[in-house]
Amino acid sequence: MATIKDIAEIAKVSQSTVSRVLNYDKSISVADETRKRIFETAEKLDYKTVKQRKNNSNKKLRIGIVHWYSQKEELEDIYYLSIRKGIEEECAYNNIEVITVFKTENEYNLNEYENLNGIIAVGKFSVDEVKEISDSTENIVFVDFSPDDEKFDSVIVDFKKAVIKILEFLIDKGFKEIGFISGNEYIGKNLEKLEDERQNTFISFMKEHNLYNEENIYIGRFTFEDGYILMKKAIKRGNLPKAFFIASDTMAIGAMRALFEANIKIPQDVCIIAVDDIPTAKFLSPPLSTIKIHTELMGTTAVGLLLERIEGNRNIAKKVIIPTKFIKRKSCK
Repeated sequence: MATIKDIAEIAKVSQSTVSRVLNYDKSISVADETRKRIFETAEKLDYKTVKQRKNNSNKKLRIGIVHWYSQKEELEDIYYLSIRKGIEEECAYNNIEVITVFKTENEYNLNEYENLNGIIAVGKFSVDEVKEISDSTENIVFVDFSPDDEKFDSVIVDFKKAVIKILEFLIDKGFKEIGFISGNEYIGKNLEKLEDERQNTFISFMKEHNLYNEENIYIGRFTFEDGYILMKKAIKRGNLPKAFFIASDTMAIGAMRALFEANIKIPQDVCIIAVDDIPTAKFLSPPLSTIKIHTELMGTTAVGLLLERIEGNRNIAKKVIIPTKFIKRKSCK
């Protein structure tokens, strides 16, 4: 497909001049000969402006949401469910048809889905999976993952800044022994372990401040059950830290249940801060202090990036980093 840049190079004018002439900008002063050359070049290259493409196309845009989870796994993880909700609502607003592709038996079977104008890939993907997705379309946006900043659009969260903000808050409140509960994630058929920015940032920050204690770190899976099991393990070990930073609200709910069963009071005995701000976080007893992740905004932002690719003919990758917000509630003094 021809671009404004192609026309500008052949007509020997700037890209902005081409854009303004083709969109009939009356405020631009251009010689008739130049104007004619631009229109002739555009016609020769069969170039269509964004407005023309919209007006001339009766075909509804059709995009695929490729999810790194199975449908059952997604139902158990409100974080990714909320991202998909944001994508679907924005697509509905823009009259875009959505096809959702879940992983089944470690495969996506993208060849079953024809005529997709683009793909939004939600979650984490192996090198082989990224290749499979990129072979299906050149219009791709990754959400919560950035496999190649120079090639693919992506929407991610600034977890590093969020973790540092929480640890500085806890240290400022006088906490020195800080526990950490988190999970590992795996991708691809070979189940390659992913680096987790929350875990890496916690470890490096605590080491820099001479507060690192390996015994205070508990890693499992990002589930309610593992949050419960890992906190039970911390309680059994003894010398329980007075504060815990937990990498997801789901794990934090399990951890709080373990503390309740052990008659350890929150926040009087142990302060809890987590990540996500799922809808139930504010209704827990006590309400959970947490880092709010704007998941639905991540979804709507991804749709905007994809439309830029499809309709605006952009071919330079963009990486959007969504900030977080610390929501202080009663689970931490």
